[in-house]
Amino acid sequence: MALTIEEARKLATLARINLTPEEEERHAETISVVLDYMKVLNEVDTNGVALTAQVTGLANVVREDKVEKSDLHDNLIACFPAEKDGELLVPAVFQNNGDE
Repeated sequence: MALTIEEARKLATLARINLTPEEEERHAETISVVLDYMKVLNEVDTNGVALTAQVTGLANVVREDKVEKSDLHDNLIACFPAEKDGELLVPAVFQNNGDE
């Protein structure tokens, strides 16, 4: 599957990276090779193969969350530049939703 330069450019935009024209061409070729390999893998017969989520045999350790009073609370609040009613005040964060 040959990826076009325009498609490579769109992928770069979605990844928020700037590519030179030479990089666009190189990445279009490289991604095309990867996609062709994926076609080969899709042809492999996997019937009867058990699904595998991970191979280490490890499991998540889950414990109950408990809220506990910390002896550091007052010291940490005192070190912070701004607080109100025992809570830290931070400046608002600008959220970029892509509408520039």
